[in-house]
Formats: sequence, C-alpha cells, structure tokens
Amino acid sequence: MAIPTLQLPSPITQIFSPLLDAQRLQLFIKRDDLIHPLISGNKWRKLKYNLQQAKKEQQSCLLTFGGAWSNHIHATAAAGNYFGFNTIGIIRGESPPTLSATLQDAQDWGMQLHFVNREQYRHKTEADFIAGLRQQFGNFYLIPEGGSNTLAMQGCAEIIDELTEPYDVLCVDCGTGTTLAGVICGNKDQTQVLGFSVLKGGDFLSPQVQSMLDKTHRHYHNWQINNDYHFGGYAKTTPALFEFIKTFKRDHGVQLEPVYSGKMFYGIFDLIKKGYFKQGSRILALHGGGLQGLRGYNLD
Repeated sequence: MAIPTLQLPSPITQIFSPLLDAQRLQLFIKRDDLIHPLISGNKWRKLKYNLQQAKKEQQSCLLTFGGAWSNHIHATAAAGNYFGFNTIGIIRGESPPTLSATLQDAQDWGMQLHFVNREQYRHKTEADFIAGLRQQFGNFYLIPEGGSNTLAMQGCAEIIDELTEPYDVLCVDCGTGTTLAGVICGNKDQTQVLGFSVLKGGDFLSPQVQSMLDKTHRHYHNWQINNDYHFGGYAKTTPALFEFIKTFKRDHGVQLEPVYSGKMFYGIFDLIKKGYFKQGSRILALHGGGLQGLRGYNLD
C-alpha cells in the first residue's frame, strides 16, 4: 500500500554551524517532514501497516482519537480519503464555534468528527468506552491516539533500514514514545538512541517505551530519554523556543514546529554547547513532520 507521491526513503540534510565545527561534530536531519505534503513524517510510518491491516480485515472505516490540532487526526483523515476508508475522529474537548484548521481539513476530507469532554476522553482506551463507540458508529478498525501500537512501531523501525551510513547518535522527539520504540527496535545497538520528551513530567515515558519493547521479546540497550526540554509541557512554548525556530529556519532553511521538532533541536544544540556529545560524533536527528500544526501558532 503506497501513495505514488511518497518520498521514500526520506532525504537526509546536513546542518553546518560554527558550534558544530568547534565541537568537531556532524549533524544530519532525516527529513521525514518531506515524505508527503499531507501524510508526512512519522504519521505515515505509523499508519502504513495499520492501513494494510484494516484492508486485510476488510474494514471500511477507521476510528481514532486526537485533539483540535492533532497531526495524527489530520494524517488519518487524509489517508482515509486517499485509500477509500470512511474515517471517524473522536476529538478531545467540546465542539467549538469554529473548527481549527486541522479539523476543518479533516472534515473536508470526509472525517466524521465526534467531540467528547475531557473526562470522557480519559476513558478512550477502556473496553466499555470502545464498546459504546461501536454501538454508536457500527464496526470500525480502531487506531489508538497518536497511531500508537505495535504496527506503528513496525513502520517506524523502517527508518533504520533507510540509513546507508553509520551514525553515533540518533535523536527522536517523543510524545507517546512509539516512534522512539520503533527506532530502538530497528537499531543495531551500536548507535545510541536519544529521545527528547515533549511532555512535562515525562518520567513515565521510559517505562512506557520499555513496555512496548517488551512485546517484541527481545532485549534492547543503548537508549535513553531526556526530559529537560519540554518547555512547560505538551504544546507549551516560550519566546526562547519561538526565537530558536525562527533562527533555525533562517540559518539552515529547515522549518521546525514548537510541539515536537523545535524542542528536540533546541535540546540538541543546548547539549552540544554543554559538551554532551563525544567529539567526532555523527548525529542524526529525525524530523517527524507535524508542520500543519504551525497554523495554530503565530511565529511572527
């Protein structure tokens, strides 16, 4: 199952900076943001095998969860429209007077939006809640919030298969930890995998990722998650982060966003300044896309 316009393997861009030269480091970006204009980044990788499984099960409807600016909701609606699936989005929060640009796109692509309050939304993984959804909407193929399941991990593991050169460190931003878990699965252990949590109080992420890895019945080493660059929590920002994103675009021609990639790259450059990376290291950072969410911010 593929879209003709998918750019895979995604390209790799090298970043040049006096700071990198001073530390004798090389920094590269795996440009998953360029995979597809609508189903970009890790969202395509997470959806790929879920779409195949839905087709295998002869399901005609996809149901998933997310917020008003969810990259996953956006990508699922676009993929459903392209591959001929009906789509239902269970959206966190009350129905707004005006839809966000993300939800407007999703609705335009045929997604049925169903808003639930935050208390109800907390029950989204419970069997009774899902049974109620099946009673309301009929049969569907369930994709968890953020596309996070073992099939998504399988898709993200393919990132490693696309690498043709060795790297010492591979950096991944983390929300649910699924992309990180997939990369760890694909990794051959000689590369250090460094996750950057975008969540405040993200200490739960390491055991959550370990739980995902345990399902593969293999042992993985040489990975860790940094919790120092969440900027106050999920989708929280600061003027310093916005300034970094603008400067990065100006200096390197690569657009970041403040929810995921901006925080990770800020963290990478801060760690470089602090001498965290061994001199001579080759660092690869995964740009997971999500640029559609920029419409929810004023970067000027």
